[in-house]
Amino acid sequence: MTRAESLTSAANPLLREVRRAALRGTLTRDGCCLAETFHLLEEALRSGCRIRTVLAAESARPAVERRLRGAANVRLLVLPDRLFHTISTTETSQGVLALVEPPQWTLPELFCGRALVVVLDGLQDPGNAGAILRAAEAFGATGVLALKGTVNLYNPKTIRASAGSVFRVPMVWGAEESLALASLRQQGLDLYAASPAGKHLLGEADLTRSCAFIIGNEGSGVRATLRAAARELRIPTSGVESLNAAMAATVLLYEARRQRSSR
Repeated sequence: MTRAESLTSAANPLLREVRRAALRGTLTRDGCCLAETFHLLEEALRSGCRIRTVLAAESARPAVERRLRGAANVRLLVLPDRLFHTISTTETSQGVLALVEPPQWTLPELFCGRALVVVLDGLQDPGNAGAILRAAEAFGATGVLALKGTVNLYNPKTIRASAGSVFRVPMVWGAEESLALASLRQQGLDLYAASPAGKHLLGEADLTRSCAFIIGNEGSGVRATLRAAARELRIPTSGVESLNAAMAATVLLYEARRQRSSR
């Protein structure tokens, strides 16, 4: 059974590290991500991730202890509610924040089987990145490859938007463009760059083959060098010029899943 410890000092080194990671949108120095909310705690447990520490507000302690029942080697630190709010990354806190060791993936693990990879090229909005991770899991993507310059996939906002998919979808963050492109080509993937001005319609693409969708920056889109290496793919729309990055990725992934399921 998890034993609770009390923590009352705002100057505690662990709390300082949590605040630093939250402010920078990164992992902690010892490689943990910040998973705040009961749902993310439950998703981390369900995914078999190692949870090093759970921080709980005093008012949320009974609910946290119920969820940790049966969990082994989890340190539970209970904070006064006022102190917990100083580390919360949400506007309306539920009083629980877990420090989770996320899975570690390598680039080759993104290409298992009939690959379906999402390449993130300079996305800046953590909510978009998290929603894409969620869509990637929902529609059977084999991995997500985030190029250097893309928002950190372990940003607390990205983790929340992923609704737990961040713990299960194979992903690599911070890859150099040249290395990523060489790997995609070596694996023989068909490359598609999402573009509202693309010459090729989504329905014309054969997505039953191993392929990768490149989703560009919210403002500038896919960089020119990647567009030149890929086929520009357009989602037909009516009344609007384009979709936002997360919505476009979701439509592309759904179409790939639909084609693969029907053959």
